[in-house]
Amino acid sequence: MMPKLSELKFTEKSSTLPGGFWSAIDVWIKKPHVVNKRICGVKETEGRNVGFEELGNILLAHGSDISESNDVFSFLNGGVELKLDKERLWSMCMRTFIPKINCYGTSVHKEIILKDYDSQRVSFLPVEESAEGTASLRKDNIYQMHLLAGINDEWTVEMHILRADDWYSDGVAYPKLAWLSGELLPKLARWAADSKTSEFRSTLSLLPIEKYSQMYQQLKDKYKDMVKVWPEVTDPEKFVFEDVAIATYLLVLWGEERAEKGLMVKQSFVDLGCGNGLLVHILSNEGHPGKGIDVRRRKIWDMYGPETILEETAITPSDGFLFPRTDWLIGNHSDELTPWIPVIAARSSFSCRYFVLPCCFFDFYGKYQRRQCRKSQYKEYIDFISEVSTACGFNTEEDCLRIPSTKRVCLVGKSRSYQLPDELQAEEWRAKYIQSRQTCSGATVQGSNAKGEPECHLYHLETARSHGNDWGAGFQPRGRIETVRNCAGLPRDFIDDIVLRVANTLLGLTEDEGAWNTGGSLPVRGVAELLQQETLQVLKKECGGLQTLLKNNHQVFRVEGGMVHIRDWRVPAQRPRGLQGFRADAKRRSVLTVALKTRSCWFHDHHPHGCPLQADECAFAHGSSDLRPSTRPLKKMKNSN
Repeated sequence: MMPKLSELKFTEKSSTLPGGFWSAIDVWIKKPHVVNKRICGVKETEGRNVGFEELGNILLAHGSDISESNDVFSFLNGGVELKLDKERLWSMCMRTFIPKINCYGTSVHKEIILKDYDSQRVSFLPVEESAEGTASLRKDNIYQMHLLAGINDEWTVEMHILRADDWYSDGVAYPKLAWLSGELLPKLARWAADSKTSEFRSTLSLLPIEKYSQMYQQLKDKYKDMVKVWPEVTDPEKFVFEDVAIATYLLVLWGEERAEKGLMVKQSFVDLGCGNGLLVHILSNEGHPGKGIDVRRRKIWDMYGPETILEETAITPSDGFLFPRTDWLIGNHSDELTPWIPVIAARSSFSCRYFVLPCCFFDFYGKYQRRQCRKSQYKEYIDFISEVSTACGFNTEEDCLRIPSTKRVCLVGKSRSYQLPDELQAEEWRAKYIQSRQTCSGATVQGSNAKGEPECHLYHLETARSHGNDWGAGFQPRGRIETVRNCAGLPRDFIDDIVLRVANTLLGLTEDEGAWNTGGSLPVRGVAELLQQETLQVLKKECGGLQTLLKNNHQVFRVEGGMVHIRDWRVPAQRPRGLQGFRADAKRRSVLTVALKTRSCWFHDHHPHGCPLQADECAFAHGSSDLRPSTRPLKKMKNSN
């Protein structure tokens, strides 16, 4: 019998099996980077069915002799000798690994994948290919997943390996056995039971993944020092590497476009709502002429130098903000400008293209109003921007970026669905569509007709030329001074009352048995039911609402997976980032001295058992005598980049 590495039994009956098993396997085959962070992605050949003889020839071509091929065939059949069967078929494909960092030199690492739907098995046969094209099968690293049906639909998934003694691991193309059994197998079982399909396309579907991987590593190394000098209050780790990834995507996309069209000159661009300007800085440094425009100047702008062109201007959709000589318009988390970017691109010139990465949900004249409940709000908004793009005459493509953000679906308009002579008719369609959205968003833009009676303003190509830049009338750009709406500006008494009410409710969910009461837990929706309607209306006007307020009060609460808990400062993993090593790490403690004891300990003041830590162990003040003034001003966190 072949060695069994591990097995997992499904704890509950699942209606998703066996189909869910194959869906989970496809995730591992097509998107191994979801589980193995050392992999950037894979290139997969188109699958085909192979019989006994063809598969034998494939194994021989990859360095197996007859006896070794027989061992492999026996493994494929669950350890039982496989006799020649002309009717036997496997579904075969091959994938090529693309590591995040090239650790293989000129050699290429592939994997032959064989699916046997009849016996619910899938086998992985690693292949190493030299620069000269010589391929060899890594027989010591062959493994297999097997789904077994038990009595009363009790399913089990097993992992088997061909050989256990000489297993080689590098953590990339050859995972460790402990990782396969302890990480991969449980994830596959969970995916198989859930069997959820994504609403969006797979990541980087419009690009050659190997080019993206190579360029991303180059740009990451080139701009990583930006993290050290980041002057904004936003998280540098997130925003620097997010903009590096977006820049990588655009540079590869534009490189492919130049190759396809035979262009020699690098594309020009304008980033509308450029925020911190780092994306503009990277694209400019990489040889693309362009600029960024934003309503508010950032501190970091002064660090880029004169080669990075950034303008502080409020953008209003109008003839004054058309870019007829620009190749690409960019909207990276451009908020209220997002639906207008395909419009501005379409009206700038027939050759103008766009890239937009939607974030906050805006319509043309205000907040986007939901129309469907069967989709997630995010999916519905992406579909709306795609609808705008199509109405503007673009052939719209959708892709998913690899960035540290939950909002990572982008839309790309590279070409038009009509010819240049049809521009006038296309413009009429755009105007009608924008007018229709005025009703949807509840906005009306008033003008007057020949009789002096009010009428809804409608943009036409002819009226645009006579009236100039009024086609975006009704649009409200954001203010030059950013309004902080992260609950930090709410009255202190208002916040304290909510914190005390929620905490007392959580503490009341468990019985007092003498030990320090850690309380129970409630979903955020359940916490909302504790509050009056007037209170919820106030919180609704803040970004993130109640959940943001609870997270802001991280001294008291821990919000994870939509559940609210009382924080236990005795548990290192529950301490907020930056204070996790407070008790044990003397160096970390000295660094944090300026922030220690500057606020009262909520548990010392309000918890029925007091603070679970001693005064010298707690980062907060136990009583007024322990309180000291802060030596640095508090910074207000901002949501924009």
